[in-house]
Amino acid sequence: MSKPDPLLLSNLVEKALSLGASYAEARFHSLRTLQILMINGAILGAGESLAEGVAVRVLVDGGLGFAATTSLSHDDLEKAVQRAVASARSAAPYMKRPIGMGPGRLGRARYSVEPLKPFQDVSIDVKVSDILDIYKSLELEKNGFRVGNVTISYVDSVEEKIIVNSDGAYVESTVPRLMVFYNMAATAGDRKANRWNQIGGSGGYELLDKLDVRGSMEDDVKSLYINLVKAKEPPRGKLDVVLGPEVVGLAVHESAGHPSEADRILGREAAQAGMSFRTTYREEFIGSEHVTVIDDPTIPGSYGFYLYDDEGVAAGPRVIYERGRIAGMLHNRETAAVYGVESNAAARAKDYASEPIVRMANTYLAPGDYSFEELVEDVREGVYIKKYMEWNIDDVRWGQRYVGLEAYIIKSGELAEPVRNAALEVTTKEFYSSIDAVGKDLQFFAGTCGKGEPSQGVPVWFGGPHIRMRGVTLR
Repeated sequence: MSKPDPLLLSNLVEKALSLGASYAEARFHSLRTLQILMINGAILGAGESLAEGVAVRVLVDGGLGFAATTSLSHDDLEKAVQRAVASARSAAPYMKRPIGMGPGRLGRARYSVEPLKPFQDVSIDVKVSDILDIYKSLELEKNGFRVGNVTISYVDSVEEKIIVNSDGAYVESTVPRLMVFYNMAATAGDRKANRWNQIGGSGGYELLDKLDVRGSMEDDVKSLYINLVKAKEPPRGKLDVVLGPEVVGLAVHESAGHPSEADRILGREAAQAGMSFRTTYREEFIGSEHVTVIDDPTIPGSYGFYLYDDEGVAAGPRVIYERGRIAGMLHNRETAAVYGVESNAAARAKDYASEPIVRMANTYLAPGDYSFEELVEDVREGVYIKKYMEWNIDDVRWGQRYVGLEAYIIKSGELAEPVRNAALEVTTKEFYSSIDAVGKDLQFFAGTCGKGEPSQGVPVWFGGPHIRMRGVTLR
């Protein structure tokens, strides 16, 4: 399939309106991907894939219909429109609450991320060689410590979209992305530990160096060594805790971002990705005055980057928690209509065959004024958790647990000996209410956020600075 003429998409919208739709949108969506898989220094496979097609979404009498096709033939595209309209019309009588499209700052724009090294200009042989060089640089065995299994998955992609709707939106975009996922399993005697990580951003092949994939993997090997060889049992009970940006970022993604998705609050995700404590939570505040959480798709170079969402709405920073107060939600136009507000451009679809639903992009705890040394120096007895090894959170995003991979005792304002598997267990309110100081060293981490049925994994960043928490529970 070649990139279609935008007029073709406009004609699909007009066709849907002529068949009785009150709203219609057509989206060309192409995602071209190259993946290389390496295990223990051996290349298991490399290949390209292309997910490309046209999606049509319509409203008829308050019912929503969706259809997609991989064909650009006139007949197939018209059949997709007819299927979408028929689906919406058949759903309409069963709607307890008719679906509508709320207002939003709809755009007419073209934008793209311009890579310094386009992926197509770098041969697959060079990419394979670079991945193997990173693997060979790792010190995988010493002093009875051994990393026995290393998996590296390299993925580069180029995502292209053309979005047209009956309310006047027209947006063309091209965003290339690079992602490296790795998993390492290590042993030392009868002790075992595992570390997985994902690194990604928008741009070209220059990101392999810019994001320092080699340095991240080398540092994670050191963290595994510290955990298995050097670390002692952690203290338990109520303690002061300093958390590293990686743990902070994960926590705000899970306990601020997800429960603030308006469709989840309304219950749409209940049988799929879970629910939200905000459905029943009636208090104004969730944390201390030091807590502000923002989701911003427009951060340059970010893994979750976009300037307009998949409904053609202009994106910008979205404040979720502000100085401890519960502030906004993440909205697409459907949920904006329910709440009587304007969409804040949170509609994203994984690919052409997926419906745009409410999603995060780049979610982070806003930085403060403290240096790391200042955060630590005021702790008489506590623990610093630098990285996590495992985590979990309940379906309403309230009870949560983070287990440290690399962590250290804090004694009288100084870092002391390392401890293994320090487990922080808190509720969402306890987490944010216990924060009394926030660092200025904002850092971001890549992830693939899952949601929806069928499941849609989309690229995101999550992040934050170091924070200090008073009197939280370690188990």
